[in-house]
This record gives sequence, structure tokens and C-alpha cells, in this order.
Amino acid sequence: MSADSAPINLTNHFLIAMPGLSDELFGRSVVFMCEHSDRGALGLVINKPGDIRLAQLFDKVELSLGRQELAEQPVFLGGPVQTERGFVLHEAVEGAEGESVYASTLSIPGGLEMTTSKDVLEAMSSGGGPRKVFVSLGYASWGQGQLESEITENSWLTVEADHGLIFDAPVDERYDRAMALLGLKSWMLSPDAGHA
Repeated sequence: MSADSAPINLTNHFLIAMPGLSDELFGRSVVFMCEHSDRGALGLVINKPGDIRLAQLFDKVELSLGRQELAEQPVFLGGPVQTERGFVLHEAVEGAEGESVYASTLSIPGGLEMTTSKDVLEAMSSGGGPRKVFVSLGYASWGQGQLESEITENSWLTVEADHGLIFDAPVDERYDRAMALLGLKSWMLSPDAGHA
């Protein structure tokens, strides 16, 4: 990328770890990018389930889960930052003013929102809330220019996000399906790509 080209914006894209990325959390990971600007980037790893289920998370925050279809859904390891804090990625839910109905919400182009306030969990506890949800503890972040540098170093592939992958695809297929969005299979890429 030349110095005078426009900055890239990977909001509503997937970062797909290159096979050579051996980091414990980020190896074979797919990260949904919630925000990307010249100040940095924030995303959620969508294919690394933790060891607790939504029903257990609701018990921990002293709420009942009024949506039994979600009880066994895993709570994911969204990234290494603020791992004690919950992040709920969901379809946009707009109130009367066209704004999110939840207190602390980041609107993501493409029809998704990421909510960090407890009110989304309270809505789910009473049987309501967004229809499709992805819940993680923690998030991934990159400082100014850091993500661009990692992409240049062949750590990540990027592709526009397919929301069906986040909410509907089996967890163990998400990496391969994300690769398939680029017409690739992971075995096609050498772990040593980019190194002479």
C-alpha cells in the first residue's frame, strides 16, 4: 500500500488468521471487526468458545435466562482485553428515535450492534432482546496503525463479513468457512508465507 493511498476501513469485515500465526488465542481465529478507524481497531474473536454457557453466565450476573434456546450457547473468548466484561454482538434493535434501545451500544454498519450494558441481558432474561446474539468475554484491540502493520506482515487475511457465519455456522467450521469466502482452503497457504 503506498503512503498516499486512502486508509483501509475493516469495520464489518473478518480478520482471518494466516496459518503461520501460532498465538494461542489468535491462531486459526476469525475476528469480526466492530470498529476500525485511524485511531485503532476493535473486534471479537468469533470461533474460540470458552468453557461456560450462556445459562451459567446469566447465573453469574444473577439473572434468569428467559430464552431456553440460548441456554447451551457458548460464551466466547472475544479477545485478551477486559476478559471479565461481557460483549453482546446482535442484530440492530432500534427504538422510536432510530437509536439503539440499549444504553451502551456501538452501531456497526451492516445492521449489527455491539452492546456492553447489562440492559440487553435483562431483556433476554425476560424472554425478549435481539433474536440472534453472540456473547463474548473480552475483546481484541489494536492501536493506531498496529493492525495495518500486522496485515502487511501477512498475519491476517481480510474479507467482508458474512453475519451468518457469526450466528448460524457451527463453531468448528467458522475458520474454514471464512477462508472459503476468499475462495481459499487453509492447506493452500504455507505457514511460512511471506518469508524468503
